[in-house]
Amino acid sequence: MNSLSCPARHIKRLNTRRILQFILASPCVALGGRTWSLRRCFHQSERRLAEQAELAVKSEGPKIAESSFWKEYRETLNIERPNFPWSDKATIDASHIGVTKYTAVGYLTSVTTLSETLVFGRVWSGSQSESEGTILQIICRNPEQCAQLKSIRLHSPVCVTGTLGLKHASKKNKDESRPSPESYFRHQVELIPTKIDCLNTIADTHLSSEHVYPPASRHLQIRFDTGLKRRLKFRSVIAALIRRKCLPGFQEIETPILFKSTPEGAREFLVPTRRGGYAYALPQSPQQYKQILMASGINRYFQFARCFRDEDLRADRQPEFTQIDMEMAFAGGSNVMYVVERFIKKIYAFCADWPSTLLDSQETVVNSPLPMEPFLQMPYQHAMSKHGSDKPDIRISALISQIGAAVPAQLRGMLTSIPNPVIDAFKLRLNASPKDIQRFIRKFMDSPEAEPFRSNPDGAPGICVFDSMQPLEGLQTFGFEGADQLKAIWEDQPKPSYQDETTFEDNKKFEDGDLIIMQARERLPLSGGSTALGRLRLAIYKAAIAEGLIEPDPSHRYLWVVDFPMFTPDNASDPGQGGTAGFSATHHPFTAPKTPMDVDLLLTNPLEAKADHYDLVVNGVELGGGSRRIHNAEMQRFIMMDILKMRPERINDFSHLLKALESGCPPHAGFAIGFDRFIAVLTGCESVRDVIAFPKSSKGEDMMVKSPSKITDVELARYHLAFADDLPREGAVIEEVVADDIITGETIAEKKPAAEEENDGDSAIDILFPKQ
Repeated sequence: MNSLSCPARHIKRLNTRRILQFILASPCVALGGRTWSLRRCFHQSERRLAEQAELAVKSEGPKIAESSFWKEYRETLNIERPNFPWSDKATIDASHIGVTKYTAVGYLTSVTTLSETLVFGRVWSGSQSESEGTILQIICRNPEQCAQLKSIRLHSPVCVTGTLGLKHASKKNKDESRPSPESYFRHQVELIPTKIDCLNTIADTHLSSEHVYPPASRHLQIRFDTGLKRRLKFRSVIAALIRRKCLPGFQEIETPILFKSTPEGAREFLVPTRRGGYAYALPQSPQQYKQILMASGINRYFQFARCFRDEDLRADRQPEFTQIDMEMAFAGGSNVMYVVERFIKKIYAFCADWPSTLLDSQETVVNSPLPMEPFLQMPYQHAMSKHGSDKPDIRISALISQIGAAVPAQLRGMLTSIPNPVIDAFKLRLNASPKDIQRFIRKFMDSPEAEPFRSNPDGAPGICVFDSMQPLEGLQTFGFEGADQLKAIWEDQPKPSYQDETTFEDNKKFEDGDLIIMQARERLPLSGGSTALGRLRLAIYKAAIAEGLIEPDPSHRYLWVVDFPMFTPDNASDPGQGGTAGFSATHHPFTAPKTPMDVDLLLTNPLEAKADHYDLVVNGVELGGGSRRIHNAEMQRFIMMDILKMRPERINDFSHLLKALESGCPPHAGFAIGFDRFIAVLTGCESVRDVIAFPKSSKGEDMMVKSPSKITDVELARYHLAFADDLPREGAVIEEVVADDIITGETIAEKKPAAEEENDGDSAIDILFPKQ
């Protein structure tokens, strides 16, 4: 063997620090209990190995042909074409009873033995739940067929051929009508088999519709979980409806999955190639491709786009997800919002006619009134200041107010150590006595769910329960003047447009059992997606519903959140666009300013500029977002270079987009709806995992197929990669590289997160409600 034929000569081209060992495999073929060694060496060709394997098969072939698996599989290739009508609207012609031969396929779900010559079986179609409409009864009277039917394990796939007979009508259904004098309903007949074939023998595994299967057995979850199967069918029906009726005039165009790494705002998944130093990136969204389509003369585009983001996971987020992506040329934000509102209304109109039996009772959208157009538009600052979130749930009538004027110095010191803080509060009305409310809030604050709120570095929340039987009606921590000022703050609140008059007037009053939650924060402009008090407000609201203290509201309340800031100060958890300005585009660097005044602010105070961005929110869930795009290449360069201060080589990553904009790209705007979240909302599911066939876990793993998997040294070599041999030890300095820029240097140590640092002294809740 010379050096030219040795695979090791390729190692010279690898820039790694590992020595890869090429080990020659020694495969074996086991046939009929005998092992045939096919040891491979460089003197044996692939052809010779194939000849040896062929000889081994020929010598042991007769034994294999007698095995049960061989016979069973061979027979499955000869089954007759199924013709039994499983359709929901199917009927059986009366002239076919006892005459026409029918073949049905499905799962054998039960076998009932009455005697050696009378056995009943039930075959389930597998398409829906095991209801009367998806079950075919078979009846065997032949002793051999009875024995064969009893020998088949339950839930095995079977093929049954025979003639149809009429069932004996039960007393309950004795007077049941027929679809016509010449036909019968499907469930009124039974199959008398002449041939039964088991299509696949089940392994020695417990299978049952009552059994709860783990995520590693997702295929059995889907097969036996009726609700999951219905939701997947519902998802399929909605997708077909969208393509057929909901976006007239739009062209469905697929954009590439293998893209390039560009700093849009979220972390990406990279796909290495065999070309050393080069990699694809999976797209965070089709954003740049769809803008290029607008420059290509495609005026209206949409697709069901697969998107990939390497983000922290939660109930409504997956590393890969589907969004309904759309873009419109010669359009602005208002045009897109109008199209989206009509789109949503068409879906709800269809759902109102969706058979309630096809979704679990608690998962139906029929009870929600049809969303009214136009949807409410709420400015970002109002959402953050009054709801503590940029995706507000307007079913929660308890709005947040600043109550600093009513908080005496002593109470302020109990709430926080921040100098000159902002004190926010909300008042929530619960259906219980003051003592029951105290027990409820104490239980909630002691739960693990409340740990982030108890350990808030700005201070733990303060809590009061209004009780007319207590001194100062339970507001004694405010003092006489503070209690009066607190009531005046609620009395003087302006009425929001999304609250009815009765709810607004009730909220202005203080009644027994009203829960008042206070939280301190830094006196800084509101930014980000939520505040600590906003998250606590939502958590308490959900806990109160679970405890029966608030009547759940089944309606779906849609709104637009608008007037987002165009730029947001950088934070460690968001990679941004890799610029050095100290702030990043709030959504992505292609978002246009909203008004001419906002364009002028780019020259003087960019952080004050508003973006023409709009998020669609329903019941606290962000369904999607969109914006008007920057269609002028020079303005796009100005944003990247002069505002975000991105390096020239990073701006060059967008050269393809800038080139398209320079070609006379028209003004355009777009939107994307998270399809997984939308289906979860329509079916009443808390997690998108319940509407996805093969979701990832909270760790980003597919428990069924065990992905991601470990990469081998050979695969590393193929893609010119190497593992890091020397990992930094505790106390060493590590530099985090984001978008090719070194943005931070920190020591690695076991440091307590800021949220877990202990506050000095007692928390506000312990002072207001001392533990007994």
